[in-house]
Amino acid sequence: MGARLSVLAAVSLAIVGSGEAFLQSPLMKATQMRRLSQQTTASRRATPALRMALSMPTMAPLPSIEGLLPDCPVTKWSTDIDIAAEQAKYQTEGISESLMTITATAEDNAKGLDFFIENKERIMQHMTQNGAVVFKNFDMSKDPEGFRRVWETLEFAPCLDPIHSSGLRSFLSAKDGVYEEVNKKSLAKHYIGLHNESTFKKTATYGAFVCFSPATVSGGEFFIADGAKIFRDLKQEVLEDLYGRGVRISVSNLDLGFLGALGPMKDNAKKFVEGLVATAVAPKFDMDLDMIYGADGNPDRLQAIEHKQSPINRHPVSGKPVWFCNVHNHARYLRDRRPCSVPEVGMTDVYYGNLGKLPSDTLDHINDVSNKHIQNLAMEPGDVLLIDNYRMLHGRQTFEGDRLHAVSWFRKGDEEVNIVAKPNPLNSLMNLMIK
Repeated sequence: MGARLSVLAAVSLAIVGSGEAFLQSPLMKATQMRRLSQQTTASRRATPALRMALSMPTMAPLPSIEGLLPDCPVTKWSTDIDIAAEQAKYQTEGISESLMTITATAEDNAKGLDFFIENKERIMQHMTQNGAVVFKNFDMSKDPEGFRRVWETLEFAPCLDPIHSSGLRSFLSAKDGVYEEVNKKSLAKHYIGLHNESTFKKTATYGAFVCFSPATVSGGEFFIADGAKIFRDLKQEVLEDLYGRGVRISVSNLDLGFLGALGPMKDNAKKFVEGLVATAVAPKFDMDLDMIYGADGNPDRLQAIEHKQSPINRHPVSGKPVWFCNVHNHARYLRDRRPCSVPEVGMTDVYYGNLGKLPSDTLDHINDVSNKHIQNLAMEPGDVLLIDNYRMLHGRQTFEGDRLHAVSWFRKGDEEVNIVAKPNPLNSLMNLMIK
């Protein structure tokens, strides 16, 4: 039984993919929360008394929403797209600036949550039409509860992360629906490329990212890019090729060459592991995964690969086409050419729909166009970035020192609500084993 659980834990670690969801130990999280509390207290003490009295009135604690968040909504696919015609339309009509920056004045902070009430219509209109809003220099959002007050005031409807059901997404503050971002020192030197927070089956509609503490030494900038602009600027022939053939994303590598020691029993052992992963682990991730040996040429490597999907999609509200593919982050060819501290078990890759290899010149072109549209955001404590997750892709630079950023995910608000049960004991056991 113990050996079987060890295999399950190892495989679960693999399916998480890039390792960006690895949980922190409770001790490390407690240390971070104490540091955050100390920073918030120090920041508020440094605020002029009059402004503090006006901007930070005494508020009753918010009720906990732990265990009450609905599941992440299903991905809305609409992929009947005339690429040439839509690219031409973008070229003719243009694409407005996606990011709006709102920097708080003393008067804005003095209004507290009333500022967000007064500006809600403007904020949400920009989000709908353009895709991203960043709030800077606000006092309210310097701790998880204050951050939650901001997005609740804007009437965002919180939901779980797309792979929350795996038990491998870590809350920084479960009572406030706030997940921890990728702050682990073991992944500090890992560059996280552009991606939407989505799987083939589930996609968060919006996201709100908050900085509680930037990297204490250097780096760690959060960045975004507009999927509409990437769609517009990719070569038509590249888009046509990927759109016509589809893509499949591998989210793990499980190398089983050691089974060769079993001699004639090797093939049966490989089938056993494949079945174990498919029946006992993969369903927990709710990702429509196929377990496939040898897709990358290594016959003893078992990969968990998502179903065929389109790299482009129509925005569910505007109907306009966007680049909706995580290849910039997941392609092994690109990861091998960047800072990457993810172990082999967590390496990802992207294939054609028939599991054929994507050409290097295609990946280089996608990388160049994506990089051209990256906007780096140096966030300070309390800064909040709102994004439309169908339109805007996001990522993170490498960093040195300690860093504490967090995120909450949202649905549109009119979907059927499905409350997800807490992770089962097997999930919890895996979490303890994965440090």
